[in-house]
Amino acid sequence: MVEPILIIILAAFLVYRLTPAKGINNISTEELRNVLNDPNKVFIDVRSPIEYKGQHIKQFKNVPLKSNFKDLPKDKEIVVICQTGIRSNQACKKLKRLGHKNITNVSGGLSHWKF
Repeated sequence: MVEPILIIILAAFLVYRLTPAKGINNISTEELRNVLNDPNKVFIDVRSPIEYKGQHIKQFKNVPLKSNFKDLPKDKEIVVICQTGIRSNQACKKLKRLGHKNITNVSGGLSHWKF
């Protein structure tokens, strides 16, 4: 009887972690190409420094997910990327909790980016 309850709890946890929060925009990597040079946006890559060093999009600054994000401006749109979109989604939720209003997640992350 305990096993079905654990499965339900695990499923609910996964849905929560993967579902975008309200008020967070999502764009594809193709849409990202059109906004990369927008000076009104701040681009952050939330992967680890080792992952970032291996390969990254030059406009993105490395701000790992474990960072506190307190140095990011609240008056600009924050565009967040990671490898697959999962960590960037978590970062977007964290930014929203910190009071950021204009947040965009890059769906699919670098795994969908064509260098």
